[in-house]
Amino acid sequence: MTGIRRLAQQLNVSIGTVSRALNGKPDVNEETRRRVVEAAAAIGYVPNQAGRSLRKGSTGVVGFMMQTGPQITGEGDVFFMSVFDGVQTVFARHQLDLVALLCSSEEDPEAYMQRVVARGFADALIISATKRVDHRINFISSRKIPFIALGRSETDAGHPWLDLDFEGMAEVGVSRLIAKGHRRIGVFAPRDDTNLGFVFVDAYRKVLERHGIAFDANMVFRAPPNERGGHQIAHAIAAMPADQRPTGFVLTNEVMCVGFYNGLHEVGLVPGKTFAIIGRDSPQAHYLVPKLTCFRLSLRDLGITLAESLLATMPAYAEAYPLGVVRKVVPLELVPGDSDMALPA
Repeated sequence: MTGIRRLAQQLNVSIGTVSRALNGKPDVNEETRRRVVEAAAAIGYVPNQAGRSLRKGSTGVVGFMMQTGPQITGEGDVFFMSVFDGVQTVFARHQLDLVALLCSSEEDPEAYMQRVVARGFADALIISATKRVDHRINFISSRKIPFIALGRSETDAGHPWLDLDFEGMAEVGVSRLIAKGHRRIGVFAPRDDTNLGFVFVDAYRKVLERHGIAFDANMVFRAPPNERGGHQIAHAIAAMPADQRPTGFVLTNEVMCVGFYNGLHEVGLVPGKTFAIIGRDSPQAHYLVPKLTCFRLSLRDLGITLAESLLATMPAYAEAYPLGVVRKVVPLELVPGDSDMALPA
């Protein structure tokens, strides 16, 4: 307590005010909080986390579970790092720390989650890559741990979630290609039971039916969600008879576009000239030629919404974020480019 007493005397405020300011409590006005934080930094005071955790019954840590490995993230992840930035922007307001929980692609996610929970080092959890039936959801809920899912699931514990608007991507992307004369439109889906694949393919099927186009299972290409997967799909398309292969494609994964472009060039299908592509925006996609027609959203804003929605379920922060249980589909904006040409009449 020596450091807190010193700060309280120096600033002429109570020890309780110093403690609440350093712990990010909402009942401290911003000017006082700023003075306390600046004074603490000036004397190099850092609260003892172990003692603070024992007193508060919390750790000040939120875990973000994601899967890793070359079959998942490819040459580098551009999605989660931007989401992390938004999440930590919110957590920093409350002196909370985000810790990435990296589950190897060779490990069972359920077993990994059980081990993390047993160690009890996080106050709350964020899970991603939700499965169509995801046993992690019921497990965390049964342990009364606050959590939010980045992705929907048929497993429903009354929990908050955010997900991208895959139905909207199917509606806008497929309809756009149909309007440009395409009738054989390929789409990507993960190889496993990740729920986004089911959501997108179901929506894709409905759009086709509404336009009077029969669903063809051969137009659904399954591959790893990385650069190599995009490359593999291009070669799989080239191996099909010319009159049966797709003439356009809607790609919902942002890192696959680079490999897909490269693979198409290798097999003589030129993006924007002999083959139409609608993809997802990413920093790498900005260097593709022709310019990619793509779906775009702010991943940082997604992270901010994710963090605020989680804090809304935690008693210590719910008053500051009166959002209730958030269940939200996040829309994406279509940005026209030059990669989705029309077929000749």
